[in-house]
Amino acid sequence: MLDAFLNVNDLINEIVWGPPFLVLLLGTGLYLTIRLNFFQFTHLKDAWDHSFGRLFRKEEEKEGGILSSFQAVSSAMAATLGVGNIAGVSTALALGGPGAMFWMWISALVGMATKFGEAALGLKYRTESEDEEGNPVISGGVMYYIEKGLGQNWKWLAVLYAFLAGVAALGIGNMVQSNTLADAARDGFGIPTYVTGLVVVFFVALVILGGIKRIGRVAERLVPIMAILYFVGGLVILILNAGAIPGAFRDIFYYAFNPASAVGGFAGAAVRQTIQFGVARGIFSNEAGLGAASIVHAQAKNTPARQGMWGIWEVFIDTIIVATMTGLVILVTDSLATGETGAVLATEGFSRGLPGPGGYIINISIIIFAYTTMLTWSFYGEKSWEYIFGRKIVFPYRLLFLAFLFVGAVGALEPIWLLADTMNGLMAAPNLIALILLARSLVKEKDSFLKSKQDAA
Repeated sequence: MLDAFLNVNDLINEIVWGPPFLVLLLGTGLYLTIRLNFFQFTHLKDAWDHSFGRLFRKEEEKEGGILSSFQAVSSAMAATLGVGNIAGVSTALALGGPGAMFWMWISALVGMATKFGEAALGLKYRTESEDEEGNPVISGGVMYYIEKGLGQNWKWLAVLYAFLAGVAALGIGNMVQSNTLADAARDGFGIPTYVTGLVVVFFVALVILGGIKRIGRVAERLVPIMAILYFVGGLVILILNAGAIPGAFRDIFYYAFNPASAVGGFAGAAVRQTIQFGVARGIFSNEAGLGAASIVHAQAKNTPARQGMWGIWEVFIDTIIVATMTGLVILVTDSLATGETGAVLATEGFSRGLPGPGGYIINISIIIFAYTTMLTWSFYGEKSWEYIFGRKIVFPYRLLFLAFLFVGAVGALEPIWLLADTMNGLMAAPNLIALILLARSLVKEKDSFLKSKQDAA
């Protein structure tokens, strides 16, 4: 039965991640980049000043919203800085060769414009209400900017996205995370997967049952710690293997356009595989195009364009810095030849590059990465289905999410990853269509920001 499921999923994946979809995915990012006059590159400093730069200036945020901008982007990055940066990158290299790293970069560079659009539109078209106890409730995201930005005739597309996002959250933000975490705990510390599953369910429940405010508070504390720990560990390995870095970059650029031959346990890869796995895992890593992050960006105390700038740096940090760190560690330590894949390949790279502490760094990073990702994706899923079914679905969805965490922890790795890939592609399509149709609205927000900046000067 599992084989039949995998065969059907493979057929769907061939369509979902085939050439037309890859063109739509990268094409949307390129289209927005052009429509925004390459804003993510020409105004990268402005994007910093109005996002992370505000933290250093300690500017008070007065705009309406539930979360601070930093809590919102920390929650969003809790979702993106997940095992996609470790297991996802490793899988891309194992299946697509060194050249897959190049296509991850391409997806990120144009994805910076895509994520700017998702964050800005998510906040621009959000709705505000109150719950039964009079507490403020903010709802936003792809389904809302489809309905309010494109009109009621497009509501069917909003409902389709919301349904697919709720299902996808059980894969990309749930089973993939708990599965990778359970594997890391078993391989690194000898803990049985079912024990890890139970522990994960307990600690995720402690946070998600408290809602988005509790998720935001946890994310703003854990995300910086985990990013710094992982970055420093990877940087030390690259410094120790500095002589191999030029060769790694040469392989990345060469094999981006040429078939990768088999070496050791690495089976080799055709160029189409390289592009497919590079783009697919790039999207899995930074989530630009999926639209899910717009749900939490909508919660921020900010204006649309400025919140969009957090999105630009979110993708840059996630893929250009953190994911690249993973890829280079694997390549400079020649770990690709082992034939390993997933988190095991990344662990091999860190263990080779930093014998002793390297393995512990990767295992601790996986635990924190996976944990924070699960927290944010539970919110993405519940808000998506809340759009369709109303507030009554929120608590049952949280219970469903917790149940799937345990299933993921004890399940097999390959079918879970393949299913997550399929769900990612399906949920991205409605969002990409909406971003293209709402490009004019994005341009207005960008121009309004630039005008206010010019007037202030």
